[in-house]
Amino acid sequence: MKVGVFGTGDVGKALGNAFHALGHEVMMGSRDAGNDKAAAWASALGERASTGTYADAAAFGELLVLATLGIANDEVLAAAGSGNLDRKVLIDATNPLDFSGGVPPRLAISGNDSGGEQVQRAAPGARVVKAFNTVGNAQMFRPDFPGGPPDMFFCGNDEAAKKTVAQILNEFGFTPRDVGGIESSRYLEALCILWVIHGVRSGRWNHAFKLLTK
Repeated sequence: MKVGVFGTGDVGKALGNAFHALGHEVMMGSRDAGNDKAAAWASALGERASTGTYADAAAFGELLVLATLGIANDEVLAAAGSGNLDRKVLIDATNPLDFSGGVPPRLAISGNDSGGEQVQRAAPGARVVKAFNTVGNAQMFRPDFPGGPPDMFFCGNDEAAKKTVAQILNEFGFTPRDVGGIESSRYLEALCILWVIHGVRSGRWNHAFKLLTK
């Protein structure tokens, strides 16, 4: 499969590396085609890794991953081009974080809206699924915890797209937990803040969520 990743930060690299490790072709997109961080990433991986603009990555990918700053999503998706996004599964791994008050951050979008919902509105033709936003980038692929694989909560409006993402989550080493439509992003993005608060208070960042059932 061809995967287009928007973003050259730690999350974009972690997810790009993971898809590449599973044998997929991955293009990392950024604002400028000659982005140094993207070029270094592709050079390190070699075969099946390439770079381009957001529009290049969007056109390339059969599946797309949004891994930029959550507050920049509209700008990134506009640069990607609506025609390049239509009918494609778009995994939204972002959180709209506001660090103006320090750490922990607060959500820049909250209440009766969310970053995930805004992504779906900005890319109405895409099949948006919120996932990977409630764990640190170090644990996004094949996480190893004493209590077994963590859960990954995900949501979106398209059932077929969610089945695709659930399969990806299984391959990445998570137990998928479907929590409904894209409006559930309101709660998943708040769960990210809880993840950060625990990290700040404990001084440790290798933690993940698991829903216990019987």
